[in-house]
Amino acid sequence: MPVHSGWLSPDGQSREDTRLVSLGALTPTSPVASRSGVLPGSSDGASRISGFTLTGTANSMSATVSPGRAVLQSTDARGAYPVALAEYLPVTFADGNAQYTRIDLLVLRIYDDAYDGLGRTEAVVEIVPGTPAAAPTVPAAPGLSLPLYEVTVPANASAGTGGIAWASALVGRRTATVGVGGILPVTTDTSNGAYPGQYRDLGGVIQRWSGTAWADYQPPLVVETTTTGVTAQGNWSLSWFGARRTRGVCSFSVGLTRLTSALTATAAGTTNPGNVGDELICALPAGWRPVVETYASASDGFADGAVRIAADGSVQLISWSTSGVIQVGNVLRFSACFVL
Repeated sequence: MPVHSGWLSPDGQSREDTRLVSLGALTPTSPVASRSGVLPGSSDGASRISGFTLTGTANSMSATVSPGRAVLQSTDARGAYPVALAEYLPVTFADGNAQYTRIDLLVLRIYDDAYDGLGRTEAVVEIVPGTPAAAPTVPAAPGLSLPLYEVTVPANASAGTGGIAWASALVGRRTATVGVGGILPVTTDTSNGAYPGQYRDLGGVIQRWSGTAWADYQPPLVVETTTTGVTAQGNWSLSWFGARRTRGVCSFSVGLTRLTSALTATAAGTTNPGNVGDELICALPAGWRPVVETYASASDGFADGAVRIAADGSVQLISWSTSGVIQVGNVLRFSACFVL
């Protein structure tokens, strides 16, 4: 059989010993029980769960189950059964009913004669046939089994009539299990967490179990600040600089004092009223600069204008109030906020 189980024969170490002890590091559901499920992952890292994937064969009633590993948990006292499908496994679904559609259930199932008295001791992938009906329902999963897929089999479906419409026939039922501390991949899972601090990936949203409920996880907020690194240019001196960045957003404020000569903007009626010659006033430190050219308002408390902040950190005063004068000793203030 291509499906292998990991429990021992009745000789020596008992089968219960093996099942109870070796699986204690998987996602717990009690102090001694593990969550049933398929171990997640794929060879290329592109799939959440690739084990036990069902792939239909076009225009037929047949499909193939891909290799994978899983764990099926029974009672606490009986333990959990580790299972591996080591090679691709073909499965064939029965032809459709002459009148009604049915829904079959593909499962990974454990037979253990010591407990179920069915005369078999093995792990198998099997099809649980549904009942044809005008409104078909999914059959119940048998005994100790893990549902893998629901498969809709249309009325009159057969290899001669085009087989099963695989693109729309499958509903995935696989659940995952991971080691303790691992992030559990789930989709519509509604079960409680195993312990406070457990994490799960709900289709791209990370959630944390508080002990009573799942909540979207917010990573610790890292906030960086600085008051150094700005270099005043030309006829300016630095009065202050303060910056803060967190989660890719930076904000800062700068104060620059005019030194030895007043700066006067051109008057109204001239070619460029309010022109100040794009004067370079300071440079921002690396890591605290906008990625693209950014503009901000500026003021000295008497008039106002605008500055241009380049990606290289250079800051230029590009306009000022018409005929406005920045006197010696006045403090030019501007601030900005941008995404790094």
